[in-house]
Amino acid sequence: MAESMAGLKRTHRCTEVTAAQIGENVTIMGWVQKSRNKGGIIFVDLRDRSGILQLIFEESDCGAESFAKAERLRSEFVVAVEGRVEARSGAVNENLATGAIEVRAKSLRILAESETPPFPIEEKSKTKEELRLEYRFLDLRRPDIQRNLITRSRVATLTRAFLAEEGFLEIETPTLIKSTPEGARDYLVPSRVHPGSFYALPQSPQLFKQLLMVSGYDRYFQLARCYRDEDLRADRQPEFTQIDMELSFVDVDDVLDVNERLLQKLFKEICGYDLQLPIQRMTWREAMDRFGSDKPDLRFGMELKNVSEVVKDCEFVVFKGALENGGSVRGINAEGQGHMPRKKIDALVEYAKGFGAKGLAYTAINEDGTYKSSFAKFMKEEEMAALIAAMDGKPGDLLLFAADKDKVVFDVLGNLRLELARQLELLKKDEFKFLWVTEFPLLEYSEEDNRFVAMHHPFTMPMEEDLQYLDSDPGRVRAKAYDIVLNGVEMGGGSVRIHQADIQSRMFEVLGFTPERAQEQFGFLLKAFKYGVPPHAGLAYGLDRMIMLMVGADSIRDVIAFPKVKDASCLMTEAPAPVDKKQLEELGIQLEEEEK
Repeated sequence: MAESMAGLKRTHRCTEVTAAQIGENVTIMGWVQKSRNKGGIIFVDLRDRSGILQLIFEESDCGAESFAKAERLRSEFVVAVEGRVEARSGAVNENLATGAIEVRAKSLRILAESETPPFPIEEKSKTKEELRLEYRFLDLRRPDIQRNLITRSRVATLTRAFLAEEGFLEIETPTLIKSTPEGARDYLVPSRVHPGSFYALPQSPQLFKQLLMVSGYDRYFQLARCYRDEDLRADRQPEFTQIDMELSFVDVDDVLDVNERLLQKLFKEICGYDLQLPIQRMTWREAMDRFGSDKPDLRFGMELKNVSEVVKDCEFVVFKGALENGGSVRGINAEGQGHMPRKKIDALVEYAKGFGAKGLAYTAINEDGTYKSSFAKFMKEEEMAALIAAMDGKPGDLLLFAADKDKVVFDVLGNLRLELARQLELLKKDEFKFLWVTEFPLLEYSEEDNRFVAMHHPFTMPMEEDLQYLDSDPGRVRAKAYDIVLNGVEMGGGSVRIHQADIQSRMFEVLGFTPERAQEQFGFLLKAFKYGVPPHAGLAYGLDRMIMLMVGADSIRDVIAFPKVKDASCLMTEAPAPVDKKQLEELGIQLEEEEK
């Protein structure tokens, strides 16, 4: 039978009881982690969000009734205990914050009983994720998940305080908006009042934050909920949170400056890490050339080398063909991996094929300077020597080469570099390497649509000196766009926005928007832009990703209270689910099956 806590008031959380309270009486409440009956004396580990505290029950202290109740205690029972703090009589437990003390119980109330949980409530759970997510309310009791969510709360609080101090206003933007089908797929919400019309859930507050700049609020931020109906991957969720901001009368350096100081504060307070400012910057072009990625992981070397010039006259058909088709030949040096068994190299070749490679050429340099190579027989000896020299190849190294169109080569070697780092265990979670990637291309060519599309969004400002190429060579135009990258993860990104009407209409033209279509999709923004627009720029972080990196979690699901799984469903609530026929009728919606 559950008892009432009437007349009792909790005095401390479990780990708020310290050696300083020895001799004092306390009242504590929480969940039973485990109970051990040693005959005449019962030890109970009590848990709450702060941690664990050991309780001791002996009949001579707590009386027959409380002792009888203590004998019934099982894992996850909720209890209230009054008792006295004592120095621990047994050995001190170094693994517990409260390992030097215990509470000798004087009375016990069982506030709620529990069935046996489907899995143990413990750190680093071995339980299958599906089961944990079905019982997420229990999974959330685990200390490591609780620490993650407490960290997330602290980051939100610190961010709000820092930005308020910097003159930012927190303003909420609507969740029911008009659908603008550029970017990912929208989640649609049917309107009952306007049959046949739909709201969309926002993929980001982009247009509204720009309107707030037009409205004179000059520094805005929001912890914004965003929604994207896209095919999920391990670190994607259909709903996620951004730390979103926009600033007026600024250029790139102003945005980067305030954000560097925000990151410095957060990582100091949360991780105890001293971030040295300014954060390193690298152009998009340099990042691609050196790392094959626009979000390079700088925790290890293994940079790409362009050896196209070195091999341009060789007879090896793979290299030759790639260069004739306007591609390139590039390689990475896996230092000290020359002894890698053939089976592992073959596995790397298969891995590379997953990113569009037709194959991988390799050369393993033996300790005596000789080498075994998949293509040496097609090369002159001096050509091989020049190639190895260009790659800084030393005895014991493994050289891997990709030859294809640049896009494929970057994709293959950029990912191969990360895969090798994983295999060689070069990626340390407690090491933080920050980087600003700047000067992204404004546009990228979509083979699917046969046209240029905006790499970020249609309101991104081109670099002034590149405006001349907008019509003649759109692929050459760089944007005033920037991403903040941490350990190979794009943690946030933003850009300076276009605030001049003539540049905006040229941009729409290049993107293939007719004036009518631009009006139809973004009419309210274009109307606002006729009434005095300040120069403005902004940035948004993926809050979930940031927390994941801070706490060293493997997935953003570990830092979100109630996440969805890969098919965007919630295993706990069983959403999405069919709805009542009457609800559909009110919305004027008929399902296809019914028609059939």
